Amino acid sequence: MELNYDKLGNGLVPAIAQDYKTGEILMLAFMNKEAFEKTVETKKATYYSRSRNKLWVKGESSGNIQEVKDILIDCDNDAVLLKINQIGDAACHTGFNTCFYRTANSSNELEITGRKIFNPEDVYKK
Repeated sequence: MELNYDKLGNGLVPAIAQDYKTGEILMLAFMNKEAFEKTVETKKATYYSRSRNKLWVKGESSGNIQEVKDILIDCDNDAVLLKINQIGDAACHTGFNTCFYRTANSSNELEITGRKIFNPEDVYKK
């Protein structure tokens, strides 16, 4: 089985991380071939950072590791769904439990609806 890394034109496929117990969508990131292979091999979610131009293992800085329980591929072989066990309660680098912690309300404003787990300044020391 070969993923279609060329469909988006950049050698990447979108990867959705979903909590395998609750079904909650935790984040969206991207994978290149190497990131996908490392994820399969290690069972730890490994992504490709477009801003840093390198691989990163989720949780390598924060300790909020994603243990992969199952890997699903869509019908076009161009998207990945990782069912994961989130070790540490935060999947988002902003400190929230999920990257989807805001809801667009009827006034077209973003309302914070997620749980903040940690202060990113304390964790990343930037």
